[in-house]
Amino acid sequence: MNGATESKASLSLVSMYEISKILTSPTDLQARLRSVLNLLASYMEMRRGIVAVTDGQGSLRVVAAAGLSSSAVNDGAADMPVEIAARIVAGQVPFVTEDVAEDPFLSRYVRVPSILDDERVSFIAVPIKTFGKPFGCLAIARVWRLNTQVRFGDDIRFLTMVANLVAQTVRLHERLSEPANDEPVPPESAVPGGPSETPEPAYRIDNVIGTSQPMQQVFAQVHLVAPTKSTVVLRGESGTGKEVIARAVHALSGRHGRPFIKVNCAALPDTLLESELFGHEKGAFTGATQLRKGRFELANGGTLFLDEIGDISRAFQAKLLRALQEREFERIGGTSTIRVDVRIICATNRNLEEAVAKGDFRADLYYRINVVPIFVPSLRERRGDIPELAEHFLRSFNQENERSLRFSDRAMRVITSCNYPGNVRELENCIYRVATMTRGEVIDQFNLPCQSGLCQCARLTAEPSVAAGAEPEAPAEPANHPNADWAELDALGSLDALPQRERLVRVMERSGWVQAKAARVLGITPRQIGYALRKHNIEIKRL
Repeated sequence: MNGATESKASLSLVSMYEISKILTSPTDLQARLRSVLNLLASYMEMRRGIVAVTDGQGSLRVVAAAGLSSSAVNDGAADMPVEIAARIVAGQVPFVTEDVAEDPFLSRYVRVPSILDDERVSFIAVPIKTFGKPFGCLAIARVWRLNTQVRFGDDIRFLTMVANLVAQTVRLHERLSEPANDEPVPPESAVPGGPSETPEPAYRIDNVIGTSQPMQQVFAQVHLVAPTKSTVVLRGESGTGKEVIARAVHALSGRHGRPFIKVNCAALPDTLLESELFGHEKGAFTGATQLRKGRFELANGGTLFLDEIGDISRAFQAKLLRALQEREFERIGGTSTIRVDVRIICATNRNLEEAVAKGDFRADLYYRINVVPIFVPSLRERRGDIPELAEHFLRSFNQENERSLRFSDRAMRVITSCNYPGNVRELENCIYRVATMTRGEVIDQFNLPCQSGLCQCARLTAEPSVAAGAEPEAPAEPANHPNADWAELDALGSLDALPQRERLVRVMERSGWVQAKAARVLGITPRQIGYALRKHNIEIKRL
């Protein structure tokens, strides 16, 4: 693999990670889909893109578009030709046209402005589906130079993965839009602090607290994916409760009556981890006095939870890949192949995309486990759940220690305002510590160690503590953040897609380095081309 290929593979992984974050953000569905299309514009020279889903009559309806003005979309410019749409949805396979000028349907449909003489436009569409027949498509028009070799296979694989994530998001949105128990959600109470202030949550998971919107999205994803056999990878910081979510996926699946087996991959060296997962025969090594079944075998028919999978060594990743891919293995010291029926759930707090880019994590293993990613939010992203969690932990403490402690309102405001770098695990330890050291029946503000500079966990993060009772400020997002508002980028004419550095230099050279002329060629304003030149650090030549 050469440097360019490795660079593109790394960019693909990073883009998939950013797309996953966009699609799991608590924003409007259409806004998320537009953000995904804008990211694709930056990644793969996409000039136009649409996401379309079928309506009640089976026709494709455009729900998000990029590279087109809102008025053009409303006028039907984004609507895909019926003949092309029928091929994609009915064929259930990707559809590719290398040069749209050679297709009578697409030549009228795909009209990309500012195309140079040595450039051509290709059209790629992939079906959007979860299980069974497709219910939509993701389609893009991209530009390429005539003297370059285009690898449509790479683009198709990448777009197919994106379409799979989009499909899960659309289905999840449909589930969330359905009223619980076929009844409307009760309105919020007009009295602050009243019992009906928070709407009844649409989704519940036994033994998991989560009425906030971020957790409701996680719960909805769990309900959606649990009945399937798909591999799930749980992403999130340490202490967010990924194991609890993994158990919920198992409990809601058809395997709920079978074993749920957990392995902490970070706790064992390679030799012990191999024996733990695959087992060993009697006499396979010193100390192997009897046959021992591994966790894969013990989980047969059930679920195997591989916690901290991002911490396994690259040498062991190859061994694990075969077991995950084929669901077969041999015990250490054995020769017979053992086949198992196991549902895999993985979890990690590491940035796997960065690890793949550095060569620490195999790309093929990443793609094997990253079938359905679920991002478990940090506690500071779901502050609405903190009071209920704190009360739950205090009730547990009271039951264990035969006490009747309660929080004052001032104490609860402080507890809700903390950052919790250790997340739910830290909150639990904090409540138990405070409850242990409190005399009397009420935990007040002055009982909390963070109010007297004694909180050790606060030193683990550089973030300043929030003042008691103050509203925590949401971190500001840069304009190019995938969850930020893309309206500004749309107004700039999708500069990341139009003036890519190499192309911008070519246009400037052909225009005699006259910015106004180059802007007309690209179909943008002189101000925008000036912005692009500064962005790409291109020095203006004086002729």
